[in-house]
Amino acid sequence: MELRSRIMAELKQAMKDKAAERLSTLRLISAAIKDRDIAVRVDGNDDGVGEGEVLAILGKMVRQRQESAKTYEEGGRIDLAERELSEIKIVEEFLPRQLDEKETSDAVDAAIADIGAESIRDMGRVMSILKEKYTGQMDFGSVGPMVKTKLTS
Repeated sequence: MELRSRIMAELKQAMKDKAAERLSTLRLISAAIKDRDIAVRVDGNDDGVGEGEVLAILGKMVRQRQESAKTYEEGGRIDLAERELSEIKIVEEFLPRQLDEKETSDAVDAAIADIGAESIRDMGRVMSILKEKYTGQMDFGSVGPMVKTKLTS
């Protein structure tokens, strides 16, 4: 649980530094992880969520804030949009480096080759491999169409 420990250490440091905005965002992260822990405990998993799930939670938080910032900008609420963008920066500190377009394309090609995918019917298996290996490192919303294109051509 290295990532979880790092988040908690940063949260404690933000308390000591009296960094209100950072503390607020770190508390949101911690609450989201604990909420997910509770949800999986109901299913009988007493260990809570793993590292991959924590990365998925953080990725979801970034996407939510990006959508909110866009909505606020369109509504003329620049102050709220800036707050969302600053929260994104804090959340992204805990995410691994994002793969660029070439690296993402290479990863998709490798996943297709690994399972010998030949048609669109194999798309689910390819996406599963990519999510297993690259959670938090690529935007799966844009990877899906890329996989689909490569499997249909």
